[in-house]
Amino acid sequence: MNHVRIADLAACLGQEITIKGWLYNARSSGKLLFLEVRDGSGIVQAVVAKNAVSEEVWNQAAALTQESSVMVTGTPREHPKRPGVYELDVRELDIVQLAHDYPITPKEHGIEFLMDHRHLWLRSKRQHAILRVRHEVIRAVRDFLDNDGFILADTPVLTPAACEGTTTLFELDYFDDGKAYLTQSGQLYNEATAAAFGKVYCFGPTFRAEKSKTRRHLTEFWMVEPEVAYATLDDMMTLAERFLSFIVARVLERRKEELKLLERDVTKLEAVTPPFPRLAYDEAVKMLRAAHAEGALDHDFEWGGDFGAPDETYLAQQFDRPVIVHRYPAQVKAFYMEEDPERPEVALCLDVLAPEGYGEIIGGGQRMQSYDKLVQRIADHNLPREAFEWYLDLRKYGSVPHAGFGMGIERCVAWLCGLEHVRETIPFPRMLYRLRP
Repeated sequence: MNHVRIADLAACLGQEITIKGWLYNARSSGKLLFLEVRDGSGIVQAVVAKNAVSEEVWNQAAALTQESSVMVTGTPREHPKRPGVYELDVRELDIVQLAHDYPITPKEHGIEFLMDHRHLWLRSKRQHAILRVRHEVIRAVRDFLDNDGFILADTPVLTPAACEGTTTLFELDYFDDGKAYLTQSGQLYNEATAAAFGKVYCFGPTFRAEKSKTRRHLTEFWMVEPEVAYATLDDMMTLAERFLSFIVARVLERRKEELKLLERDVTKLEAVTPPFPRLAYDEAVKMLRAAHAEGALDHDFEWGGDFGAPDETYLAQQFDRPVIVHRYPAQVKAFYMEEDPERPEVALCLDVLAPEGYGEIIGGGQRMQSYDKLVQRIADHNLPREAFEWYLDLRKYGSVPHAGFGMGIERCVAWLCGLEHVRETIPFPRMLYRLRP
């Protein structure tokens, strides 16, 4: 028995092979049965002709139900009217398990029902397309960074202190050592490995106990974070646009069919090429205030605040590609952000805002280099100094300008796929009111 994946059928035309999978759908036309069989790599139409198989095989084929597991043996051939599409002429069929009352039927289901059955919803064509795009994004991330001289240096999931603020930490008891927290970011540890290797990145799950129910938020998500020694804010803006442009180009090149199935307007993605517009926070505030005065925004904006979703959406709508907003007020950014030497009230930071209302997908900037200033900043933020002594060491032993950023995979995938909500961009989303399945 020559077991072949559906994705590899083109190399096996005219040979007898076996597909191991599940019944996706079926229809009958008199003495022909058309079985849509999926195996994870694709879907093929398996044609059962009553006069070409035994009565037992015919009856087995006719008895198949949605999502029954089955092994189908036959000969693949090209579809007579659809070049590049293949069918399987069936000779033998073995039912591994006959499924009964599969809950997700070919009718409209509500999102809560589908989320409750997420473990089964993953089998649908739409979810396959989204998660294949996710896979391509992750592969592109690794290829870009690996080929650009970065070293993967993964960072702890369990940490002794906060990185992005103490109000969004998941806390747990850590043996006899007191409290520990699920990481919000690997960035602090990235700074240590960057001082060892020069160019590093970490890539893994991060956690935010943020009581948010917006379409952009998950409590558990995956983030890639490059960090570079002897790098400045300008270096990070250039890296971010190169990085993001590479990812978009890769997805456009390799996931055309998935984007087509998702009905994504790829012309909007084709515009994503360097250079990206760069917009100082001050200029962004002027744009928002002017928009309010003209009635384009229903709220005014005061200098010193962080942007909300409507603000980010409006700013991004003014450009045909991602826009980099830089030099936010220091008061709205993390304690470790370097201040602008010419304007200490603003930080050397950046956010990359995606077009079409998808908001921030990259955030980062230059890290504080001075030991004394970092000590003061930790105190200003009421953070426990003892938890950061190791981090302060990085400013005592060979401190240099250094910078980095983080990109959330789920937000990036939502944007590339044109999705309304990030919940479909990860196999099992964790949200404020969802911990199952």
